[in-house]
Amino acid sequence: MFNGIAPIGVFDSGLGGMSVAAAIRRRLPNEAIVYVADSGFAPYGEKTDAFIKARSRTLAHWLIRHGAKALVIACNTATTHAIAQLRGEFDIPVIGVEPGIKPAAQSSAAKVVGLLATAAVFGLGRRRRALARRRRLLGG
Repeated sequence: MFNGIAPIGVFDSGLGGMSVAAAIRRRLPNEAIVYVADSGFAPYGEKTDAFIKARSRTLAHWLIRHGAKALVIACNTATTHAIAQLRGEFDIPVIGVEPGIKPAAQSSAAKVVGLLATAAVFGLGRRRRALARRRRLLGG
């Protein structure tokens, strides 16, 4: 707890998630936010699935021990690898960030979108399956 307010816990593999924390601050100005930049272990993009899950779990536990009432995984790689595990383990909201493939494809006149992803994210096959679904939905 910070000044008697249960914070929203936010973590990323580095400082990139600060933009997510800033967006939370703009939308919820009265909420306390605790941000963990895990730069000592960054980047996550070349790490194994097991490492990313374990590290995400460690950070989530730390934030919850410090009173977090919700977790925001402000890292695409950690979201892709660990969100299901964290949602299954904790009784607080766990929110992740992922590229908006569907809205991007729907708003593209050419029905073409680009996706930048780490090897750890794209290697899971989840993104490839999502892209294939979008292609089918858009008639591509």
